[in-house]
Amino acid sequence: MPDLKYSADEMMTIAAARMIRNGVTLFVGIGLPSAAANLARQTHAPDTVLIYESGTIGTKPTVLPLSIGDGELAETADAVVSIPEIFSYWLQAGRIGLGFLGAAQIDKFANINSTVIGPYDKPTVRLPGAGGAPEIACSCGEVLITLRQNKKAFVNKLDFVTSGGHFEGGESRQKLGLPGKGPTAVITDLGILTPDPVTKELTLTSVHPGVTPDQVEAATGWKLKVAPKVDTTAPPTAEELAVLRDLNERTARAHAGQA
Repeated sequence: MPDLKYSADEMMTIAAARMIRNGVTLFVGIGLPSAAANLARQTHAPDTVLIYESGTIGTKPTVLPLSIGDGELAETADAVVSIPEIFSYWLQAGRIGLGFLGAAQIDKFANINSTVIGPYDKPTVRLPGAGGAPEIACSCGEVLITLRQNKKAFVNKLDFVTSGGHFEGGESRQKLGLPGKGPTAVITDLGILTPDPVTKELTLTSVHPGVTPDQVEAATGWKLKVAPKVDTTAPPTAEELAVLRDLNERTARAHAGQA
């Protein structure tokens, strides 16, 4: 059987989707997290309950939403509740097992920035902002983060801390009284990083096929910790690629001509 051709983004999305357990209640962000969540739902995790911060519960979109206000989310949901209810009754009350976030910047303790690049008062780039990310990062049972890996994104010091991960490392999250495990994995287009059990510093534990640990280190803005044994991520299967590509193609057709 010939090797399947796939892109780094496809590998990242598929690797992220594999981390979603079937049946989990998942609070999902727009963009890369949404693609991975919906891929999981259409493959190995059909019973996953997708929740978006606009108040849609159990949504089953046929195409990827443009935003949390996309009508596709409400039309395919089991229920739609108010934003105060989704945050106070569901999220802050500890009823959501997994949160899935993207970011513009991340540091070695999985704190993320989605607010500004550059000084806050005079930023180089004004980003979409916090939205529900700070509460998702604080209150879900655990958190997955996905973003492309390069030195502009993986920085030694964030320009702005939008959402806390493991804060200063060690037991700093627990000392703040936050529930849940916090970020348990960061999935990139190069590999997978997981927090050290004691220090909580992100550690390279898996590289995607064709990628070396040296390449991942070169794309990181701090001295990256590398596990003694680094695994290689299983390549995409034909089914995973077919479902993801069909999802992306349907999304492109549905949103053609829209802003």
